[in-house]
Amino acid sequence: MRASTEHEKKSKVYEREAWGLSRAEINNLGTRLYEFWERYAECFETQTRDTSYYALEYLSAMLRMKSESNFSNFARTAGCSPQNVHHFMSNSPWETQEVLSQMREEIRQTPEFASGGALILDESANNKASEKTAGAGRQHNGRLGKIEMSQVGTFLAYAKDGIWTWIDGELFLPQHWFSREMSKERRRLNVPPDRRFATKMELGWQMIERVANEGLPFEWVCCDTLYGRSYWLRRKLASAGLIYMADVPVDTKVYLSKPVVGLPTKDPQKKGRAISRPRVLSLDQPIAYFART
Repeated sequence: MRASTEHEKKSKVYEREAWGLSRAEINNLGTRLYEFWERYAECFETQTRDTSYYALEYLSAMLRMKSESNFSNFARTAGCSPQNVHHFMSNSPWETQEVLSQMREEIRQTPEFASGGALILDESANNKASEKTAGAGRQHNGRLGKIEMSQVGTFLAYAKDGIWTWIDGELFLPQHWFSREMSKERRRLNVPPDRRFATKMELGWQMIERVANEGLPFEWVCCDTLYGRSYWLRRKLASAGLIYMADVPVDTKVYLSKPVVGLPTKDPQKKGRAISRPRVLSLDQPIAYFART
């Protein structure tokens, strides 16, 4: 009974009523997809050949496929050679940032996006079978809600009035990927030799700073608890004069003025270990706020 219910839910995804599309709109989707690809085709041209055809086939297959997302299934859906699809995505020298930069340029050139937009900083994980994929390792997988062998990307999205799109992304490489033991794997997977370890917070700030310097119009930055609990990231946002809305743990203490923090002096008359964790030394008290619904 449960399997039947899950099958019905998946089936409804492919019904036009679920998306509120008319038959005329559906008949025009192929043309709109082709026109979208034409705007970005030049991003996939290299000095020796034009691989933009595979970009169109890959995108088309992504929208149509019902099976697991991997190169073999993409190729099967698109009717292409799996080897060619794999080469296009893994080895072809087209630049990801060139594609994303053009997408951000289109946002800048669209009058409707001149104000009221927001940036959303988040991450996404894919479970992997081994460390044979760049950045793979035992780390938190938000989709599974636990520590698993995964590959994690830090992403930046733009949103306004129900419209949203991915505008930047960086692959997170755990610190052990920069060890001497992993040097061969880094070379095999074409990890740039000048790449250095960066936390997810640092990758997130790099992307926010990049799009801000390009003049992308946005009003504020949003992020979940993983990023919101980072004092370093919040300080970066505040120093840049950016408005941000971030989730923080429910037990986070909030002060209206900056308290004095440090290690209290140990009373020589009292036994026990010296205090090693900083504490609030001033008389400031955190404020209490209760949300009302």
